[in-house]
Amino acid sequence: MYYVTVPAVTRPRVRFRREAARMISTICNPFLTALTLFVILSHMLANSTSEFWRLLFLSSFFTAIGPMLYTYWCYTHGQISDFDMSVRTERDAVFSGFIAFYFFGTVTLAFCHAPALLVATMAGYTANAVIVGAITHHWKISTHAIGITAPLVVLWILYKPAPLPFFLLIPLVGWARLYLKAHTPAQVIAGTALATVTVLFFFRVYHVG
Repeated sequence: MYYVTVPAVTRPRVRFRREAARMISTICNPFLTALTLFVILSHMLANSTSEFWRLLFLSSFFTAIGPMLYTYWCYTHGQISDFDMSVRTERDAVFSGFIAFYFFGTVTLAFCHAPALLVATMAGYTANAVIVGAITHHWKISTHAIGITAPLVVLWILYKPAPLPFFLLIPLVGWARLYLKAHTPAQVIAGTALATVTVLFFFRVYHVG
């Protein structure tokens, strides 16, 4: 019988890559990227400090704070095995909640006469949640790819070449999800494409950007 011995020098490298992939996945999770995007948009659109906080709360509650608390509730009550929702069959109930948050966020922003840019962005998140919720019955599309791509496409539309260096985050996040075996290349590419299409569509519908 033959045994394959892994050289000791490779073990720290493998451990480093694994921890780096986990760190990238955590930092660039969809909740934090959405929060970052709406901080930028609220600051850009607000005419005062109070207006900034009003817009930020209305947008971030429905895209980041509320969904994060709901995900935590699902985890503590055994609805999901981990925060990444790695088991595809466990995603149905969670994404139903996400759809509700994003939909009511869109309605709330429109009712409060928020700037069209915020309404269009929230509508894009709603559409993504609906599509992912439907796809997840059969396929595990990458929400991390959606979460990092959508904000960057929004910023590219608004600021043109300024945010282009940050687009390196898209393949970096894709690598992390692939390295952790959370997704296939097709699932990562599909998430990136879906985010791009929905942002462009709703910005055109709302005539913003």
